[in-house]
Amino acid sequence: MNLSNIQLHNSFRSKNVIKVITGIQNTNIHQIAQIAKAAHLAKASYLDVSANTKLVRFLKSFSSLPLCISSINPIDIYNCIAAGADLIEVGNYDTFYDQGIYLTSFQLIELVKEIKHLVRNIDLCVTIPYYLDLNEQVYLAQLLECLGVNFLQTEGIFTNNLQKRSSGLTSSLSSSLLSTYFVSQSVNIPVITSSGMNSMFVSAAINCGASGIGIGSAIKGKHTIHDMTNYIKEVKNCMFTNNINLHQLEDYLLMDNISEQTLVL
Repeated sequence: MNLSNIQLHNSFRSKNVIKVITGIQNTNIHQIAQIAKAAHLAKASYLDVSANTKLVRFLKSFSSLPLCISSINPIDIYNCIAAGADLIEVGNYDTFYDQGIYLTSFQLIELVKEIKHLVRNIDLCVTIPYYLDLNEQVYLAQLLECLGVNFLQTEGIFTNNLQKRSSGLTSSLSSSLLSTYFVSQSVNIPVITSSGMNSMFVSAAINCGASGIGIGSAIKGKHTIHDMTNYIKEVKNCMFTNNINLHQLEDYLLMDNISEQTLVL
């Protein structure tokens, strides 16, 4: 695995990557600036933002952190790279889920081919959709590695019901950890765990094979740069502390009605 940004490359090697997510639909410039400043002060690894050229130029005007844009629109991706974005994530499928649209593995592969043709050697991450069964997630991950994708991300169960979202974070996170556990063993490129991640479960993600985590909602719940910065630092401190026993971790992955049959590849 090689990344263009040396600092980010070393973070992946050391398995201590913290991606700070501002939100794919977040256009609140004041909040995004606060999050970006907190990420810089806490020495996070990189920022993940919406594929918006004005937002990219704004953040690049004052932030030195590598900037990742998330989209599945090749033209938006191309324009944001031209505006100064450093890397790409094909992911954040929430807007499609809201519409009842679920991309197939074939569609994702074709999309990645198109994007790579447009941007050539720009570093690229792809999120493995949660709704694929584990066998297909693993197979897709291996195909993406063969296509030259630099790293992968897992996601958790999605729901468009706000009440269910607030009560289903554990289910979402366990789904993402489960994917991380198997995908990370099937490829030689790094994997990031996202969806409902917080400081309590950072070491669980690392124990599952992740090289880092993506964190967003927990940060946006803070109201000042000081509080955001302290929370990101707390996440960093938890990365290699309170390690979960492997048997405890396996028990956790079997929570929320995830059957043992699901684990058989």
